[in-house]
Amino acid sequence: MNTLLFPVILAGGKGERFWPLSRKDRPKQFLSLDGSSRSLLQATADRLIELGGGWDSLWVITSSQIAEGVRQQLPDLPSQNLLIESEGRDTAAAVAWTSLEIKQRYGEDAVIGFFPADHWIADEKAFAHTLSAATQLAASTAAIVTLGIKPTFPSTGYGYIEQGEKIGSFNELPAYHVNRFTEKPDRETAETFLSTGRFSWNSGMFVFRAGVVLKELHTHAPEIIEPLEQHGPDIYPQLPKKSIDYALMEKTTLAYVLPVDFGWDDLGDWNAIERLLKKEENPNVELATHVGLDTQGAIIYASNPEDVVVTIGLEDVVIVRDRNVTLVVKKERTQEIKQILKILQSDSRFTDLL
Repeated sequence: MNTLLFPVILAGGKGERFWPLSRKDRPKQFLSLDGSSRSLLQATADRLIELGGGWDSLWVITSSQIAEGVRQQLPDLPSQNLLIESEGRDTAAAVAWTSLEIKQRYGEDAVIGFFPADHWIADEKAFAHTLSAATQLAASTAAIVTLGIKPTFPSTGYGYIEQGEKIGSFNELPAYHVNRFTEKPDRETAETFLSTGRFSWNSGMFVFRAGVVLKELHTHAPEIIEPLEQHGPDIYPQLPKKSIDYALMEKTTLAYVLPVDFGWDDLGDWNAIERLLKKEENPNVELATHVGLDTQGAIIYASNPEDVVVTIGLEDVVIVRDRNVTLVVKKERTQEIKQILKILQSDSRFTDLL
């Protein structure tokens, strides 16, 4: 079976936990965080155009605030394949609108894949092999296929998928019915999940036929799909703000999972840089000119190569220097960057820092 896949990049996120490098005019998906010259959005597009029919098959949905940046990043993307949200309403609305548009153009049997713009993939050949399997499953079955990442540690930062009955193999990869989706667990629960061998991380990547997902949205999220069908994208600001996981995946009986292992990271915050780039011979991860004395376990970044970061006696910190801001934070508290942004938003003196 050689079914065409229509990949869709979800590119509306802000990536606030990568502030101050990630800002309103330069969200995380526009950044290069792995030392390459390609941004996360460009690297995602590079992977996906090889799987579909080239640029004509690739779609991107993004917010009005960064649409021009997407055009600059992906100049070969056809203008009619760029959907611009007037207001962000989370992933359920994005999936519903894009699926409607692709169905209208290519029919309800069109196989669609949704992919966040800001993930890192290590083994792109294995990724392509997996997507071929997911496409085969979605084309042959009334299925909403999710890619479940084989967990490497008991993460409390990811959602989990429990696999149920095996329903067959596709492209030599086993596929399972989903028993349940579980939100981010505590450490003890995560360790229990790993010990069973039945759980995988929820990657946020989905594959399905347009007609299948639209029918399921009518059943489980009519408050999103029906206004879109009746009024089109003009109704967008009035749609409820729900994730596709909450609106559909936790409710549908058509969810299937492919447990996969191609080297993956969702790059949730600055600590992800260490997972990608840490080398045993270096006590720190340095993406800057750094002069250090008795400093270890640090992540150091400077956007200006002329800036020099000097440290003495520091351990397990993140230091980021970008334009007119310097961030210094303990590694275990990087999740709290969002709280700092709320403080900055409330003070007019700091508007230009956001």
